[in-house]
Amino acid sequence: MKRGTLSPGSAQGSARLWSGFLSARVLVALALLGLHLAALALGQPVTARLLLASGAYLAATLALRSWPRSDNWPGTSAWPWLASIGVDLLAYTGLQLLQMQTQEPMSYTPLFGFAVLMAGVLGNRSVALGGAAAATLLLLALAWWTGWRGGTETTGAYLGAALTGTAYFIVAWLAHQLATRLLHEQHHARQSRIAAHTQAAISHMVMQHVSDGVLVLDPHGRVRLANPVALVLMDRKGDEPLPFPLAPDLRWRPLLQLAHQTCCELQSQAADVTITHEGQSPLVLRVRTWLTSTAQPGARDEQEQLCVMFLQDLREMEARLRTEKMAAMGRMSAAVAHEIRNPLAAIIQANELLAEDLSDPAQQRLSAMVAQNAERLARITEDVLDIARVHHQMGNASSRALVLDEAVQRIAADWQAAHPGTAVTLNLLARQAQVVFDPEHLRRVLVNLLDNAARYASTEADALQLITQGSVGRPATVQVWSDGAPLDRSVQQHLFEPFFSSESRSSGLGLYICRELCQRHGATLHYARRALELARGTVQGNAFTLTFRASSRPPDASSTLDAIVV
Repeated sequence: MKRGTLSPGSAQGSARLWSGFLSARVLVALALLGLHLAALALGQPVTARLLLASGAYLAATLALRSWPRSDNWPGTSAWPWLASIGVDLLAYTGLQLLQMQTQEPMSYTPLFGFAVLMAGVLGNRSVALGGAAAATLLLLALAWWTGWRGGTETTGAYLGAALTGTAYFIVAWLAHQLATRLLHEQHHARQSRIAAHTQAAISHMVMQHVSDGVLVLDPHGRVRLANPVALVLMDRKGDEPLPFPLAPDLRWRPLLQLAHQTCCELQSQAADVTITHEGQSPLVLRVRTWLTSTAQPGARDEQEQLCVMFLQDLREMEARLRTEKMAAMGRMSAAVAHEIRNPLAAIIQANELLAEDLSDPAQQRLSAMVAQNAERLARITEDVLDIARVHHQMGNASSRALVLDEAVQRIAADWQAAHPGTAVTLNLLARQAQVVFDPEHLRRVLVNLLDNAARYASTEADALQLITQGSVGRPATVQVWSDGAPLDRSVQQHLFEPFFSSESRSSGLGLYICRELCQRHGATLHYARRALELARGTVQGNAFTLTFRASSRPPDASSTLDAIVV
């Protein structure tokens, strides 16, 4: 492996090895100087040149150890460690030559192995073998110098140098292979750690934004992990520390039983469970479970098995499906209504022309029936097409801050003028409260609600009430109240659905359009049975309440309405 092509992770590993070798060289230099001083104290023949050489080698190792360098492996500037290997070989050779001159009973040839080891670990294959070759040549040169200077037989010295050099080659090769393998493993471990961190971050992000609730349970019924949707379903705070036990809460016993069944059968499970909350409607969840394990391969620790649960609120699922069906039905109905309008207009016109020539009373009654039912079909067709118009208006609508009492008073006056025989009582209590709404849309909502209320109200003078309320810190509301009979429960469940009506002559689109307009402006519309204190006593009635979103803008300020998906 070429050090110049190492990845950043491998380069950092090599840098740590280089730093370790620098520290080892300092320790070797300190040991040499300490041995020489100890030998001098014991009366051994240690010359000043030996002490000076040891001190110089220590100074060189300390200087290189304290040399400023980057944290990464200096692959593009390898001269520091290459020079250090050369300095070590020359220093050990010089010490050995000085030892020969003083007849000191100390051999420095084993230190050559340190330089060879450093070349094998830090360098590539050529540097490793080159270091071993240089050390071998220096040993052979020392053997020759010994024989030439002493005039003795040098065969044994040459053989010893050759054997030692062979060992250096083996050490250099093995050290290089081990270092290469170590750096490769470090690089692989670093890549695996990065991949694990990335996977954990992605999993956390997915769990935080997935629409289903996710629970991770251990065999003891403790929640090891839960995403925000699951915490909301469990009515728990998001900052609650994990893990927390699920067993003490008896409401969640069906989940514990399903987790236990999953662990016992070692296979995935799917079931619909009902969770009962005191004072609330039952929560029906569709639960799917999978069994996983955090134990290492071959481990038999069953407590490490975890049960992963996906929780889906069936009410939300049904609502999404119902919305999709209604959207598809609305598109189809609009297309059908558009196609019906032209032939229906031809039928109405032909019937009017035919009625001019009819004199028989029976035939005139039949013509009147045709005209009446044709007009009814025309109204239904216009209501269906009106949905598309309303959606277009909502997509291009802008709103401004309105003074609620003033806007409601104008709309009530216009409605009263169009219905002279019906009285509406105004209770304007909003006190200059401002609301964010499109004026024409507000008119459309209130007129529709007043029409419905007047249809079912009694003939009393106070049978129809229009009430506004608003105070600091609370959203403003406008309520249309009538003293009509209570709605059936079956009617209340489908009150704001399109094409639903309790009357055969109604298209069932009025309240649906009102709710769509309210949601578009961030408001809500709901129905409730409410009692009012009137002059004739306490009277129960039907109340449709429009609750506006808060606004702090002045009455004349205008802005583009925030986008709200309907």
